[in-house]
Amino acid sequence: MLFNSFVFLLAFLPVALVLHAAAERYRPQWRLPLLVGLSFVFYAWWDWRFLPLLLVSIGVNWLVARVLPRDRSGWLFPAALAGNLAVLGAFKYLGFLTDLADLIPGIDLPRIDLALPLGISFFTFHHIMYLTDLRAGRAPSYGLTRYALYIAFFPQVLAGPLVRWSEIMHQFDERPYARPDAAERIGRGLMLLTVGLAKKVFLGDPLSVYVNPVFQAAAAGKVVTVAEAWQATLGFTFQIYFDFSGYTDMALGLALLFGIVLPQNFDVPYRATSLRDFWRRWHMTLSRFLRDYLYIAFGGNRRGLAVQIGALFATMTLGGLWHGAGLTFVAWGAAHGIGLGAGVLWRRAGGRMPHLLGWTLTAGFVILTWVLFRATSFEAALAIYKGLFGLAPTGSGFKWRTILIAAAVAMIGPTAWAAVHRLPPNRWLAAGFALLFVVVLLKIGDDANYEFIYFQF
Repeated sequence: MLFNSFVFLLAFLPVALVLHAAAERYRPQWRLPLLVGLSFVFYAWWDWRFLPLLLVSIGVNWLVARVLPRDRSGWLFPAALAGNLAVLGAFKYLGFLTDLADLIPGIDLPRIDLALPLGISFFTFHHIMYLTDLRAGRAPSYGLTRYALYIAFFPQVLAGPLVRWSEIMHQFDERPYARPDAAERIGRGLMLLTVGLAKKVFLGDPLSVYVNPVFQAAAAGKVVTVAEAWQATLGFTFQIYFDFSGYTDMALGLALLFGIVLPQNFDVPYRATSLRDFWRRWHMTLSRFLRDYLYIAFGGNRRGLAVQIGALFATMTLGGLWHGAGLTFVAWGAAHGIGLGAGVLWRRAGGRMPHLLGWTLTAGFVILTWVLFRATSFEAALAIYKGLFGLAPTGSGFKWRTILIAAAVAMIGPTAWAAVHRLPPNRWLAAGFALLFVVVLLKIGDDANYEFIYFQF
């Protein structure tokens, strides 16, 4: 069920909150098993056939975690890592790999496409983070219930944020409704949920009307005009931001309702003045994962400039592949790797750049590379680029109003998390957010309900 759906907002969530509050008050020992069960129900609602995969994934990795501290042979961790990646690869990349193999003369493999279980990339990365830290002696062992909740907690199981065990495990032992600030945290959780819903249904979803037809036309081999290309590219730039940051706000708000604080994932990324700054602000938990578990493993900045540049390129290329099983995603990640490497060379050479120029170059680079991320093929991307660079008919009818509003909201003011935590609690504020929530519900009931973009990753 989608966070922006009636079945979630008006059925699952109220029932889950009532059951959680009852367990918290009368049977505190039932609280964590209840949250695990609710998370499994939430996950199975999408497609119950994928629930066994999640259950087996949790069970096997938990057993590995129990044995790993006593493993003297050294084979268990690489085997577990390979097993997790193999499962992810089978479901997500098998068709992509057969297509690549078919490019070799004399090879004609049948394409096998398996249904992609929602959230498989995110819960696989959670397993990898925990097992890596456990092997390094940085993480303790946990019981099955706590480990299952860490992996499957429903606000973040489908699209993050990517949460380190050290950020959440200790919170499972708290009595959230016994805290003196419990009512305030619940109120701020509801505010975050409402803001995230509003970003999704009032900004993210309407932009899809300006984006999808143009990219579909490009994929069909049609000519894309200059006006259409800029409309679709700028539209997608803000659509993906409001779609994903809206989901994150909802996830953080929902977690707060159940007494859990999740890490922030966005910090006004389109105000970045360098590409490095952008990745410190965009999908922050993924950037942190790539840095700590890939970039540093590849050598990071400790083994000389050449290794650092290579590590950046490899890390971002794999990050692009993680986002999607397609060469356009690989090219998008590689482009960012090259851009980050160029930034390293610039700083090593002592180069300085005015903030306005840095912002202009960064925004231009990010906007142009979003075309590779969104296009379904290089041919479609090329059609969009021809329009962007004036190598196509000019066209007319550029839809600028919604894009301008989206740009202003994305770049002016604080993040939703900061804004919600700065606002002083009062009745008028509560009434205003209640009214906004009702308006969001009316909008959800009136329009098509769009899935979140990052659910496909």
